[in-house]
Amino acid sequence: MTPPKPTPRPDKVSLWRYMKLFRKDILSAQPQRLYRAWMAEFRTPFFRSYLINQPELIETVLKKRPDDFPKSDRISEGLRPLLGDSVFLTNGETWKRQRRIIDPAFEGGRLKDTFAAMHAAGQAAVDRLQPQAGSVVECEEITSHIAADVIFRTLFSVPIEHEVAAQVFDKFHSYQREQPILNLAAFVPLPKWLPRLHSRRTRKNANEIRKLIQHLTAERAELIAQGQAPDDLATKIMTTRDPETGHGFDMHEMVDQVAIFFLAGHETSASALAWTLYLMAMYPEWQDRLAEEAAALDTPDFAVMSRLKLSRDVFREALRLYPPVPMMVREATCPERFRDREVLKGAQIVISPWHLHRQERLWDCPDAFDPTRWETENGKTCQRNVYIPFSAGARVCTGAGFAMIEGPLLLSMLLRHYRFELVEGQTPVPVAHLTVRSKDGIWLRVVER
Repeated sequence: MTPPKPTPRPDKVSLWRYMKLFRKDILSAQPQRLYRAWMAEFRTPFFRSYLINQPELIETVLKKRPDDFPKSDRISEGLRPLLGDSVFLTNGETWKRQRRIIDPAFEGGRLKDTFAAMHAAGQAAVDRLQPQAGSVVECEEITSHIAADVIFRTLFSVPIEHEVAAQVFDKFHSYQREQPILNLAAFVPLPKWLPRLHSRRTRKNANEIRKLIQHLTAERAELIAQGQAPDDLATKIMTTRDPETGHGFDMHEMVDQVAIFFLAGHETSASALAWTLYLMAMYPEWQDRLAEEAAALDTPDFAVMSRLKLSRDVFREALRLYPPVPMMVREATCPERFRDREVLKGAQIVISPWHLHRQERLWDCPDAFDPTRWETENGKTCQRNVYIPFSAGARVCTGAGFAMIEGPLLLSMLLRHYRFELVEGQTPVPVAHLTVRSKDGIWLRVVER
């Protein structure tokens, strides 16, 4: 039994057909040949894009010359109503300044401080599931709730039940399901003065989410001024100054950053954990091994993470098969030559973790679930060169270390208390919304151990 993946489109379709497929779902809109291609060119009347799957090209774009390949504005078009000028969307000196302020909060030593909040969120999730034991549950809703709880506890020291946190979570749930990862501007370059084609509901939800985040941020600023703020991620970021300029984030900038922390730390984590639970239901022998390993949680402190090795390997493999962010888009700032092809200035360079993690020329058994692969020479080589669930190089996700604590910990806590089982006729179909989710949810039966 192989983990599910989307059925690819026919190799040749019209531009109009491709645009319709693309807007519906990025993954199934791509042809099968991309799982073997080192590079593929896509032409429209407005621009050219190149998907690159060759390790050397990816290293050039992400690691060796990142300033020559900034994040494409085409991506920001669909996300700017919510994220503003957050670190996820900016480029150049603005982005570098933002990272200088944000990165210290996520350094290894400081991540220890988030463990207690993560564990509390995990225990709350275990308790919430208890009344549903023996029934069929929709796992994406469950993991979204857990991930949002983690973010609010680690960022603002409040649980998901907090009045404002609960409202943010509810409105974001509506936002993420209706918002495609790319909108029309991915195909047609629009002048800056032209109104963007966001739905009224998308704009309304984004505005309401940002107002709620501004309320939390203003409250925290007041506590900081009074010397009464908790030592959490929000406080650390709001009190950090750029070492080069001496300035920190103003209120508007902080709202932008909190919005991306919530998107990156909640939406992506929820996706990854839900797919991991589905894989555990597919492979119950692995589920039982992780449940046994989770006995180490009898001593719930940060040191326990070093004893959750199987959980980490399983979570890493789930991120390979179902990377939450399936595609990244960069833009060539000068003419290039890739694989004997002329790449013009302004061309879009697409790096697809979805295809790269399943590249048939690189990985052994790329579509198979095999957490032991990380101990093989092939797995180690691929992990170094082409495993990029959190991107790579200068723009690697600030929260990568955070996620690799959160995922294995929550997975272990859930499997220690519950068994997750497949439901007949409920095979999830991966699609890309803001992240890789299931078309109709991930339905599993949860049984108390």
